[in-house]
Amino acid sequence: MKDGGGDAALRWHPIDVPLPAEGRCRGFEAAGLRLLLCNADGTPYVIADECPHMRVSLSGGTLRGTVLECPLHGGKIDVRDGSAVARPIRKAAVCFPVRPVPGGFEVALRGAAAGA
Repeated sequence: MKDGGGDAALRWHPIDVPLPAEGRCRGFEAAGLRLLLCNADGTPYVIADECPHMRVSLSGGTLRGTVLECPLHGGKIDVRDGSAVARPIRKAAVCFPVRPVPGGFEVALRGAAAGA
């Protein structure tokens, strides 16, 4: 797993879009990063909105359970930990911790000032 959070400089940022319906993903930005909020069987996950294979947006991909299929070449990643599930994706996607807060969710980003 490639983790976008996880050190002393971790900062929590509000996710400014509502949780999409189960089996759907929605793009958003936080601290200048393009991210993807995925609803996998009722659980929110946030990954970088970039295919680790071709660096295209994953926002048009299909989410089945916890597996997101890239809309370009059909490679698959697990949104829980970013691991590659099917080729041509071989490298892990970057994942970010998510936590519930009143009225929504927050995402943890390393080294980025909250509200940036």
